[in-house]
Amino acid sequence: MKRFLITWILSAIALIITAFLVKGIVLKGAFAIIVTPLILGIINATIRPVLFWLTLPLNILTLGLFTLVLNGLCLLLVDFLGPPGFRVRGLVSATVGALVLSTVSWLLGFFIKDPESA
Repeated sequence: MKRFLITWILSAIALIITAFLVKGIVLKGAFAIIVTPLILGIINATIRPVLFWLTLPLNILTLGLFTLVLNGLCLLLVDFLGPPGFRVRGLVSATVGALVLSTVSWLLGFFIKDPESA
């Protein structure tokens, strides 16, 4: 449970930083900050792997660069399914936002160690 809460908080912080850095992503209100990382986690755990396997030939053809677009499409899906306080304006903003979100999440996870794994 502790690991889930740490991951959830780090995802929320990464999402706030991403919304601050990427102009096409809007995040308003505490409800959106709390719910959006949950929806993003569910989509990344369930729908993204299926989409990845379905687009594998295109991914191989583009030497893996289509993964960026796939991550952007998942972020657009979060916009569609998510709370009213979270908006993504277009595929370019979603793709750039997914790249920034992944980078910020990785950095936060790298610098903030999980107490259970130490």
